[in-house]
Amino acid sequence: MFDIAGELHRWLTEGREFAVATVVSVGGSAPRGPGAALAVDSEGTAIGSVSGGCVEGAVYELCARALADGETHVERFGYSDEDTFAVGLTCGGVIDIMVTPVGAQVPARQVLGAALSAVLRGGPGALARVVEGPAELLGRALFVHPDGSYEGGLGGVPELDRTAAGEAGALLDAGRTGTVAVAEDGSYCPGGLTLFVESSVPPPRMIVFGAIDFAAALVRVGKFLGYHVTVCDARPVFATGARFPEADEVVVDWPHRYLRGTETDARTVLCVLTHDAKFDVPLLKVALGLPVAFVGAMGSRRTHTDRERRLREAGVGERELARLRSPIGLDLGARTPEETALSIAAEIVAARRGGTGVPLTGSRTPIHRDGRSASAAA
Repeated sequence: MFDIAGELHRWLTEGREFAVATVVSVGGSAPRGPGAALAVDSEGTAIGSVSGGCVEGAVYELCARALADGETHVERFGYSDEDTFAVGLTCGGVIDIMVTPVGAQVPARQVLGAALSAVLRGGPGALARVVEGPAELLGRALFVHPDGSYEGGLGGVPELDRTAAGEAGALLDAGRTGTVAVAEDGSYCPGGLTLFVESSVPPPRMIVFGAIDFAAALVRVGKFLGYHVTVCDARPVFATGARFPEADEVVVDWPHRYLRGTETDARTVLCVLTHDAKFDVPLLKVALGLPVAFVGAMGSRRTHTDRERRLREAGVGERELARLRSPIGLDLGARTPEETALSIAAEIVAARRGGTGVPLTGSRTPIHRDGRSASAAA
């Protein structure tokens, strides 16, 4: 539900009563993943989406039902060959949706409020909710902070809460959203309860080196994809907020020096657009030694060959060089800065999700890959 955190938080502060439908699991091809949410308030106002349109009407009715009876419901939607007019996903997938009423009960509102506040502050946290188990426990929730402390509870069994917090914390550390199984007594034996854990982590970083017109287009695409975007260039006349108004920050510094001192992680994307050896070589020497998700560099094939030679002379090994994506971007026939930014973004998404970059027409590759497929491909 964190995709509609702002609206839900506003509803909470206004004292509205509402029901939230959340995608808790996905099988096969489905338009939206776990955590996608749709909410309906007592006046009938709806926000969000769980399926891109396929089952929205049915889910809306489930939210109205939950508001009326005060009960949490879990429903499965899939495509039925036997019943052409059945409500389901035309893409052939299966989704499980949990619908939870958020009424006047103070504890439930407090837990949800803590989770939504953390998301809006940009801080990490994980919301764990019971999606399978005894009816009286469905929808019970606790919110886990990065230090392991938590708010709320799943049913009055302290050991269960501690176990759930530990499992949710593990998913939070990995930046993952998914389900885990625990026993009702709090042991780690699966089969008693299934928890849906929705993790909130700060957005991944995209650092664009080189304050050129192509960088301005890439900043816009990066923001669209949900990255926290930084532009870095050593030339103060070009690295200005006026030239990159959509960037989260613009830094004037030598690229390699800035990269050494800034924070990166396994989700960080580094795009080197300077195509100038005096910037590229020291920068890429640092970049290729970091455990980041993506390192790409702009330039012609001749520039790439010369860059590789210079990097080898600078002591960069073959294993590190194999991580370099250069020339950066997929072959889209791009010409303009916007088209080039699109080709770069397409390669980043393919690397992140395990895609091949080939046209879907005529191919037999899955359209939607799960986390395991993407990890294996990476």
